[in-house]
Amino acid sequence: MIVLTEVAPGGHAITQALGEHGFTVHVTDGGPDYLTLVASRIGKQEPVPGIQLVHLPHRCAAVRLHLDGDHTIGVVGLYVPSRGPQARRNQDKRAFQAAVTAHLPRMADDLAVTGPIVIAGDLNVLEPGHQPHHKVFGAWEYDFYTAFTAAGYGDAFRHLHPDTVDHSWYGRRSGDGYRFDHIFCSPISAALDCGYLHQPRTSGLSDHAAMTAVISIPT
Repeated sequence: MIVLTEVAPGGHAITQALGEHGFTVHVTDGGPDYLTLVASRIGKQEPVPGIQLVHLPHRCAAVRLHLDGDHTIGVVGLYVPSRGPQARRNQDKRAFQAAVTAHLPRMADDLAVTGPIVIAGDLNVLEPGHQPHHKVFGAWEYDFYTAFTAAGYGDAFRHLHPDTVDHSWYGRRSGDGYRFDHIFCSPISAALDCGYLHQPRTSGLSDHAAMTAVISIPT
């Protein structure tokens, strides 16, 4: 499966390309804003429209994936706004984070799956204790990160690599690293592997590293 965030408005070219490679694609409709999509090449994908956030709902794409043996898993893609231009500094970011935080406790009920739930994307937030420390981030941003844990979703990378320092985005001027991109999983024991793939970033395909994960399915 693939989760893509910050997809250009419409997403027609990338949706077509994924379809040509055998993927079924669920992409949100956000007009002129960036979109989020979930693509799968296995199982039967069922969009879950019940997850409708009260702010920028098109930045959340959720699917229920039906696999062999009546197994179902939930996959949610999120694209949290950046801090934004000076005229709207943090307004969209705070509102979107608040909408997601409010919905996290009932996310599992909306997805109604028998297997794991994976929430992935560019969350534009850092974990508490992030190295290096970036003083620009406020407590409300760290609170968003910890809201996932409070709702039962573990940070797959940190769970598997408790002492590893890695970053998914680097400041264009400073070169400082930020671990903005995350994969949360419930139950966290289902996460068997998780890491950052830097080739898309170093090759110029994106300004972010990709993430990879292996999630186990109950048999």
